[in-house]
Amino acid sequence: MSSKFWSDTVKVLNPYVPGEQPQGEQVIKLNTNENPYPPSPLVQQALLKAIGPDGAALRLYPNAESTGVRAELARYHQVLPEQVFLGNGSDEVLGHIFQGLLKHKDPVLFPDVTYSFYTVYCGLFGIEYEKIPVTEDYEVHVDDFLRPERRANGGIVIVNPNAPTGIALPVSEITRLVEGNPQSVVVVDEAYIDYGGESVIPLVQKYPNLLVVRTFSKSRALAGLRIGYAVGDRMLIEALERVKNSFNSYPVDCLAQVAALASIQDNDYFEQRKNAVIASRDQLRRDLQQLGFVVLPSATNFIFASHPKVQASALAAELKQRKILVRHFKAPRIDQFLRISIGTQQECDALVAACRDIVKFSA
Repeated sequence: MSSKFWSDTVKVLNPYVPGEQPQGEQVIKLNTNENPYPPSPLVQQALLKAIGPDGAALRLYPNAESTGVRAELARYHQVLPEQVFLGNGSDEVLGHIFQGLLKHKDPVLFPDVTYSFYTVYCGLFGIEYEKIPVTEDYEVHVDDFLRPERRANGGIVIVNPNAPTGIALPVSEITRLVEGNPQSVVVVDEAYIDYGGESVIPLVQKYPNLLVVRTFSKSRALAGLRIGYAVGDRMLIEALERVKNSFNSYPVDCLAQVAALASIQDNDYFEQRKNAVIASRDQLRRDLQQLGFVVLPSATNFIFASHPKVQASALAAELKQRKILVRHFKAPRIDQFLRISIGTQQECDALVAACRDIVKFSA
């Protein structure tokens, strides 16, 4: 097929590659950081009620401003509704941020080991960027973002806890980063914050250049409905609204809004399932370390692990043969690591048993 109709932008794009989503095959799926548990029972009840017996509600457009969810999120985070922006998953929210707040003459800064979608957005929107190397221990070093030659930047984007490493920065370090860059927007992507990090959302009241991005896909177990949001100064949110209303006025569908609202309101269930994932993560880390794995400290719903005697690509392939999917990134500095999502305790035990056999055979 000919690509002669492609624009110049499309010709040079290097799109993001999502994790494998097997169709119909029974596998242990630990490759896309999904929640191993279902969402709150209140979510299903709310969805059934919203659809109704004849589904007539689906013929109407959703609330374009997601008013109810924004109000509930504002209450939850102790901010104003005008400080909350909702989008069709945090990836869309981030896309609006790159286009509306980070497209300047100076380059955007982000770590060299981070969420790979950031470079995709820069390519899509024609944004210059600079990757700041993480340390030998795979930690984000804030001082490297504060050097005089890097103060002139078009913005800074940090995942905290970082992905795919899982390592978290304390609030004090994020504060230093924000205070050290008062002339540019600092975006903190908190997709995994509920699993062990400390949110910096309270800081948005003090720093107008701080924007925090969250998602319902991980700890809220709603990846299938695509709900993400940002919290920040009203002027930052207004910029995102202007982009949204120039692109898609109804990004969050009516069922997603209903599900999000029900999820926020069932905090007991949220805490219970979150703690179950954390317990399984910590146990999995100990189990793999006993097998000789190097496992980075994680404040997320995944671990980042390597084994000195087994190539990561070979280990991923062997696990796949046993119908266990994990994520291997063929990228500089991390090509010997596997990112392993936390499943149920039974799934984690099956992974450990498989790794034990593979490591023993490879020794």
